Amino acid sequence: MGWRARLVSLLAVLAVSACGSSSATIVNGFTIESRADLPGAKLPGAKLENANLERANLFRADLRGANLSGANLSRADLRSAKLERANLKRADLERTNLGGANLSDANLSRANLKGADLSGANLLGADLSGADLSGAYLSGATMPDGTKNP
Repeated sequence: MGWRARLVSLLAVLAVSACGSSSATIVNGFTIESRADLPGAKLPGAKLENANLERANLFRADLRGANLSGANLSRADLRSAKLERANLKRADLERTNLGGANLSDANLSRANLKGADLSGANLLGADLSGADLSGAYLSGATMPDGTKNP
C-alpha cells in the first residue's frame, strides 16, 4: 500500500477517534464506533470481531481478510466494498447495503443477512451455511457456486 493510501486510511480512522463511547471499537489504537464515516477506508486484515459498526459508511472500503466475526454491521453502507476472504461468521448484516461488494471466499456462516441488498455482489466461494437470507435482494449477484442470479 502506498503512502497516500495509508494516509487516507489513517485520516479516516482519526476522523472518528474522539468518540469515546462505550460502544466503540479500538483498531490499531484508534476508536471506531457505530455510524462511523469511513468511505474508501483501507483496513485489510483488520481485527474487528464483535465491533459495533451499525449504520457505518464503509462505501468502497478495503476489508479484505478482515475479521468481522460477530460484528454488528446492520444498516451499514458496504456498497462496492472489498471483503474477499473476510470472516463475517455470525455477523449482523440485517438491511445492510452490500450492492456490488466482493465477498468472494468470505465466511458468512450463520450471518444475519435478512433484508440485505446483495445486488450485483460477488459471493463466489463464500460460505453461506446457516446464514439467514430471508428477504435479501440478490439480483445480479454471483452465487457461491458461480451461477449468476437474474
